[in-house]
Amino acid sequence: MKNYLASWFLLLGCVLLLSTPLQAQSASAADLTVLTGQQDIQQLDEVSSEVVAEPEHEAAHGHAPGWLVIPFVALLLMIATGPLFYEHFWHHNYPKIAVSLAIIVVLYYLFVLHNVHNPVHALAEYVQFIALLASLFIASGGILIEVDKKSTPLANVILLIIGALISNLIGTTGASMLLIRPFIRLNNNNIQPYHIIFFIFMVSNVGGSLTPIGDPPLFLGFLKGVPFFWTLEHNWPAWILALTILSILFYLVDRKMGKGATVQELDQEIRYSNKITLTGTRNFLWLLLIIISVFLDPNVLEWVPAIHYDGQKFSFIRETIMFAVAYLSFRFADKKALAGNEFNFEPIREVAFIFIGIFGTMMPALELVGTFAQSEEGAAMITYNTLYWGTGLLSGFLDNAPTYLNFLAAAMASQGADINVIQQVKDFALDNYLDSSFELMAISIASVFFGAMTYIGNGPNFMVKSIAEQSGIKMPSFFGYILRYSIPILLPILFITWLVFFAFAG
Repeated sequence: MKNYLASWFLLLGCVLLLSTPLQAQSASAADLTVLTGQQDIQQLDEVSSEVVAEPEHEAAHGHAPGWLVIPFVALLLMIATGPLFYEHFWHHNYPKIAVSLAIIVVLYYLFVLHNVHNPVHALAEYVQFIALLASLFIASGGILIEVDKKSTPLANVILLIIGALISNLIGTTGASMLLIRPFIRLNNNNIQPYHIIFFIFMVSNVGGSLTPIGDPPLFLGFLKGVPFFWTLEHNWPAWILALTILSILFYLVDRKMGKGATVQELDQEIRYSNKITLTGTRNFLWLLLIIISVFLDPNVLEWVPAIHYDGQKFSFIRETIMFAVAYLSFRFADKKALAGNEFNFEPIREVAFIFIGIFGTMMPALELVGTFAQSEEGAAMITYNTLYWGTGLLSGFLDNAPTYLNFLAAAMASQGADINVIQQVKDFALDNYLDSSFELMAISIASVFFGAMTYIGNGPNFMVKSIAEQSGIKMPSFFGYILRYSIPILLPILFITWLVFFAFAG
């Protein structure tokens, strides 16, 4: 693993070396500011034309061609087909494949497009992503929850609803890692793939719709200026609707496909205490520290140290704390809890490598989407319907956090607002523009709900799948997940949500 990560950090070195010309370009813009008011109008026009021409030249050569999405599409296809058709090869080589495809795209950006900005942002977003997921995964792995209770459809539904609530306090990743193993143990006599799929739907995705902590896109919105309690105020009706339908469906499916006669007879011979025991409770303090560190963002808190690059501030204190917590929470974890959870690093290892590939290769796809969404043609198409379905469908196959930001930027630009101005984002959320809060609601709900459409739609999905497979559960393939569960179960719920809240709005 260290060898593969070394390749990625080697690219970081290249990025930093190439950053000098970019900073020099920024200096030319500063020269223009000094010149203003000191030279006559003719001189100002001449220098202005030179400075303006430079970004145009950079724009002409700095944006990705359409064919550069091929590595991203290839990676998605291999993620989908590898475990199904060439499992042995994929299992042993997916780190090399993911890193290699990412390197191809990043090198093209650096040395052909001379675009340093996008790789730097992709790297920063990946570090933020993996720091949060790794720390929550490892800290929660040291907490053993044992439920000595008979498995029933009602008990399962209650656990899933509790998980959906908790996901708003410790994130969908934290709630998933905390509860997936107890959920599997509760159903150990008859655990089936549909148990895990509904867990992904309810706990790993839809549940985290009420707070910025719940899901990464909502947290990015908070950092941009969306008030903290905005999500709770606007998203709770859709949250209740979707979870109610999912709970009813799961209850009916679990009653029909649940325990057979043999297992029921076995249950009758077992006496349950109906007690819940916790081991490794000290790790809740580590989880609390992770959640607190989430808010240490230099773009919100001026006193937080940051890495300044290209006129922007990148967090590193938050990620340092998270990586430190990941190490310390494992180092001092209760050994009984780790053993009881059968804890190992394979799930986070798989996520780390797969998402190196995704973050590295999806840059051209996001760039094409963002460019069109913010163009005149794209802005003209902005409605509640296109914001909901566009954000949603792309969030299922791209990372939902940058997809959220792209569509929010497009929606704001169509009304003359700038996503990079915190006060304007706040005004947009508070409906100080024409129906703007309703547009933000469509983007927010879609980015979270549609994250459950595929295994790669949201980070916890892959980890839950990996833990389930390590427990001996044969999970559906990438396409099997979509065809057998997402389309027949989740998609109608997403359609109903659209029908109730957005289809006839405005």
